[in-house]
Amino acid sequence: DLPIALGVLIASGQIPHDALDDALVVGELSLDGSLRHVRGVIAAATLARNLGLAKIYVPLDDALEASLIPTIDIIPVDHLITITEHLLGLDQIAPFDRDSIERSTYVPSFATDFADIKGQELAKRALEVAAAGGHNVLMIGPPGAGKTLLARALPGILPELSLDEALEVTRIYSVANALSGETPLMDHRPYRNPHHTISHAGLVGGGTIPRPGEVSLAHRGVLFLDELPEFGHRLEVLRQPIEDRAVTISRASGAVTYPANFMLVAASNPCPCGFYGDGYTACTCAPSLVTRYQNRISGPLMDRIDIHLTVPRVDYDKLTNSPPGETSAQVRQRVQEARDQQRQRFAGTSMHSNADMGPRTIQQVVELDAQSQTLLRSAMEQMNLSARGYHRVLKLSRTVADLAREERVSAQHVLEALQYRSQLATA
Repeated sequence: DLPIALGVLIASGQIPHDALDDALVVGELSLDGSLRHVRGVIAAATLARNLGLAKIYVPLDDALEASLIPTIDIIPVDHLITITEHLLGLDQIAPFDRDSIERSTYVPSFATDFADIKGQELAKRALEVAAAGGHNVLMIGPPGAGKTLLARALPGILPELSLDEALEVTRIYSVANALSGETPLMDHRPYRNPHHTISHAGLVGGGTIPRPGEVSLAHRGVLFLDELPEFGHRLEVLRQPIEDRAVTISRASGAVTYPANFMLVAASNPCPCGFYGDGYTACTCAPSLVTRYQNRISGPLMDRIDIHLTVPRVDYDKLTNSPPGETSAQVRQRVQEARDQQRQRFAGTSMHSNADMGPRTIQQVVELDAQSQTLLRSAMEQMNLSARGYHRVLKLSRTVADLAREERVSAQHVLEALQYRSQLATA
């Protein structure tokens, strides 16, 4: 509304025609002429900077968000009359003061410390590997085994967002109109946990005016899908974002591409009753029912999940007598060191972690000795791995080596990677 109103004033000669030559204007007008909040201001400010403009006029309520973009003046406006008088030289509007901005110390309420999780050492190690390389995870186990607790602990071991990553995430949340007015910078990794009744559009994005879905809102963070088989055929829309790290929404007016570089963490029961393979409670499901339930997760989607993990129930002794484990901070330090190695490895490329590698890059950075090659060849035959599964084992092996601070991938690293591809029990 505001650009249209100012265009009319310029066309009618009430404002100099060159008054906005070096500026971008965004804003919605109320009936009384006051300016209202609009979504996507940080994206507009980024566009203004990229176009080489000197300033951007934004609603007063959006000035803090827009000020996250440096090297451009943010002019906060509260009323049509105010900006008109400013452009006529009758009054001056001071640019927004960036010195008042501080990165928040927000800690997500879902955060669970690794030290609070009793037992599940293998699962915690698998999540450490996943966090270090940005790998996708599927956890299968009976109710109460701790799958959700483990997923909630994962953000606590992920490295902090860099400023560029934080701005990237913030732009998505700005377009989705999901930013907090008090802390507009998304400086923590997103954790999204949609219900299994979510629609296709809610999951990957959509609408008449395309808006980001959960896969984009989880960008640079975690997308947790609990009760994975209950999502049904909607899961198939995840295949393209997982591979491309982006999602494109096409409409008659054009196409919009949103980033979707997320870690998929999924949890599922092994069968409808939940106790197939459990050592404590007998399963009441027929074998055909177990197979049908597990087949709700398609082969192509399973192939795109790096780590397949069985999460058993914790017995009484481990639950009551286990000594305190490592804290999330201790694990995060190792994860950060592994990510630092990957950042150096992929410097100058669009890749950020081992999970981003394609076949050509894998061939360049994962060198196997003769023992590792023999081991992997045997595993491919016995486990019936596809080409995609083979490459995912190599990615996992590289991450395990990074955590061990090893330059070369050894047979030991390949063995650990293989155990994350062979754990799931089937009917």
